[in-house]
Amino acid sequence: MNIDLARTFLEIVETGNFNKAAERLHVTQSTVSMRIKALEDELGRPLFLRSKSGTELTAAGTQFRRYATSLVRVWEQARQELALPKGFRTVLTVGGQFSLWDRLLVQWIPWMRTAMPDVALRAEVGLSEGLMRGLSEGLIDLCVMYSPQSRPGLHIEKLLEERLVMVSTKRRTVDDWDDDYVLVDWGPEFRAAHGQAFTDMKTPAVSVGLGALGLQHILAYGGTGYFAMRVVRGYLASGRLFEVAGAPEFRRPASLVYAQDDAREEWFHTALDGLRYVASLESED
Repeated sequence: MNIDLARTFLEIVETGNFNKAAERLHVTQSTVSMRIKALEDELGRPLFLRSKSGTELTAAGTQFRRYATSLVRVWEQARQELALPKGFRTVLTVGGQFSLWDRLLVQWIPWMRTAMPDVALRAEVGLSEGLMRGLSEGLIDLCVMYSPQSRPGLHIEKLLEERLVMVSTKRRTVDDWDDDYVLVDWGPEFRAAHGQAFTDMKTPAVSVGLGALGLQHILAYGGTGYFAMRVVRGYLASGRLFEVAGAPEFRRPASLVYAQDDAREEWFHTALDGLRYVASLESED
């Protein structure tokens, strides 16, 4: 079977739409349709029920989903391992969201190189959606991320929690509104909790989707915002920032995600244990 057929099938399953799948795969919609027709002809069963609202899996499609995921994963593993240089037995591809690299993965890589020197490492940085797609397609072996989506065949376990605290460039209490408040989007759970805690808050003049950008802004121009305690602890100690009195704290869990597979080799479990160990050292609880 052409592996592109299985990849196309999985992309449609994830997006629920032939057109969206075509956009992600950077091909035309007709190419996607042709691939699915070829796959259905090869299997002898229809895989999707098509309607104006999108697509749904047939019973055969639901069955094939598990095999398609395995096919893509095995293919990627074979491709990577055949290209390994001498002295390495396998390659482990690890993904993480940007703000978790300095928190966990930068510390984990030297630990892994010492514990398993014959395992090559490949690092990927991305957003949650892309990382989850890489896991589903077998392009990534394990990920550390915030707010992973629950999907069949994936194991999700909590590694640690970030403490998000409100800090300001001036001494103040939570009752004193700061017109220079910077709203950092720390994800859907944070947005919901923040909205409940500050029901009467004015619309901030500045909103950002990356914590590092928000912190740079208030350090340069003044202001207030929510940031991880591990990041601002040094600024609090030096007096460049002050914790806002009376402000609620929020928690942002980070999770370890990988495909469930009872046949995983010992080196993979060692990699997981290493991440859990590094996470335990970084815990703020």
